[in-house]
Amino acid sequence: MAMATDAKSPGSPSFSPRQIWARIGPTGLFALILALLIALPILAVFIQSAGVSTDLWGHMARTVLPGYILNTVILLGIVGVVTLVTGVACAWTVTMHDFRGRGVLQWLLLLPLAMPAYVLAYTYTDFLQFAGPLQTFLRATFGWRRGDYWFPDIHTAWGAGLVLSSVLYPYVYVLTRAAFLEQSVCVLEASRTLGCTAFGAFRRVALPLARPALVAGVGYALMETLADFGAVRYFGIDTFTVGIYRTWFALGDPAAAAQLAAVLLLVVLALVGLERLSRGKMRFHQTTGRYRALPAPRLSARGTMVAWIVCLTPVLFGFLLPGAVLIRMILRGGTELTLAHFTDLTVNTFILGASGAVLVVTVALMVIHGVRHDRSGFATGAARLASLGYATPGTVIAVGILITVGLTRDWTGWPMGAILGTTIAGILYGYLIRFFVVAYGPLESGFAKIGPNLEGAARSLGHTPLQVLRRVHLPLLRPSLLSAAMLVFVDITKELPATMILRPFNFDTLAIEAFRMASTERLDDAALPALVIVLVGLAPVIYLSRTIAASRPGHRD
Repeated sequence: MAMATDAKSPGSPSFSPRQIWARIGPTGLFALILALLIALPILAVFIQSAGVSTDLWGHMARTVLPGYILNTVILLGIVGVVTLVTGVACAWTVTMHDFRGRGVLQWLLLLPLAMPAYVLAYTYTDFLQFAGPLQTFLRATFGWRRGDYWFPDIHTAWGAGLVLSSVLYPYVYVLTRAAFLEQSVCVLEASRTLGCTAFGAFRRVALPLARPALVAGVGYALMETLADFGAVRYFGIDTFTVGIYRTWFALGDPAAAAQLAAVLLLVVLALVGLERLSRGKMRFHQTTGRYRALPAPRLSARGTMVAWIVCLTPVLFGFLLPGAVLIRMILRGGTELTLAHFTDLTVNTFILGASGAVLVVTVALMVIHGVRHDRSGFATGAARLASLGYATPGTVIAVGILITVGLTRDWTGWPMGAILGTTIAGILYGYLIRFFVVAYGPLESGFAKIGPNLEGAARSLGHTPLQVLRRVHLPLLRPSLLSAAMLVFVDITKELPATMILRPFNFDTLAIEAFRMASTERLDDAALPALVIVLVGLAPVIYLSRTIAASRPGHRD
């Protein structure tokens, strides 16, 4: 009896639907679909930008594009240098030296994370303007009048860069300090026995070992700089994010806005791949697993003073001074914000924050669970693509969602605008894209700490993957779920451009109200909602500080 034979060689891969289904499984397929839905608006930007006419692009290249590029490059350069120097100096000081007050500075250095950049822009405008407290003090002290002295204008690209650096340096500080805490004493001691000074050991040993964390921290700061809208818009700095918003909503040109968004996405992709390309085949790692308490020589009185100046200066400019200015603005009175309106803003912000946190954490949990059971690699690749959302500015995400709505209507006739266009669902979808990786990271780390034997034992008892997730993983993931939800909630309360673009009519949040009041120079009215946003962000900052302190291998309370 003749039988059909497979013409493929035994070693060649097979891509039949049945075999793909066997490798990906139902949970992996579900994770793949979720990840692709998250990445869909990002892909829609490139699809829409392909239809832009060359004449339109040429006009933009001759007029506005050079300014967008120049301002963005200046901001990236300032933020990159300032956050690198500040974050590394503070991390090395509090990690490798012992002095009075070190424990206080370790968590004080994280406080600027709770301060949105646009809030800092409002406070420094009030503090440094002609009628502000600083110039008033100078005129009263020296008897100066208008025109007798020169004073820098903060509403410049350099001012915006310093403001952004003041709230973004903690990204470098957090990751670099964690890397220093994980380093082996043996490596540092070996460098000293070979004749390295303390600074030489720092430059030739500690920094190379911390290089991946250091570059990642600077990368996060640069991504946030690209994504910023509130501060640069308030300062009148034309960057890509401001240009995208203006082109779509002020000029009414979606095609040109999509083209600008596509260019910005290419810049984001270039930054994401820059570290891997620069690192090449180099590897920085330790050859010993022995960890002891890090050597922390006791500083003298003069050294303690220097350490306090180094560490307290960024805290002063990134949190303490702006916080004091906000309180002063509130106490100064004259606000037109009524209690009822403030309550509505707070409730709207809480609803979006809580709903968004639940949605993002749930989707991230399901994607990670599916990726763990996916042997095809499709879900894993889609999850990496979806992770680009965090590096994508909120303006681009909002534009991508609106483009997706239009393309879906044109291709299928489905009225997606009723679901995602200027609705609560559209805002939550934008949050899912923007903050997916914020929840994905802590949950992925939590899953990594759960041994595979537990899942294997549960599966051997007849439990399905979803039952294993509910009965085994979820109880063990409670700390990771809490931290992920907390981080997403705080990021949502601070998020401005996507919320402002996608929100329903007459649905405002604390961030939108603060931006609107500040944009019309009513800074006193912007102070209260801005201060509430800052206070909400303090809880995860304190939690993060405690987590970092216990991150060193072998740490004991």
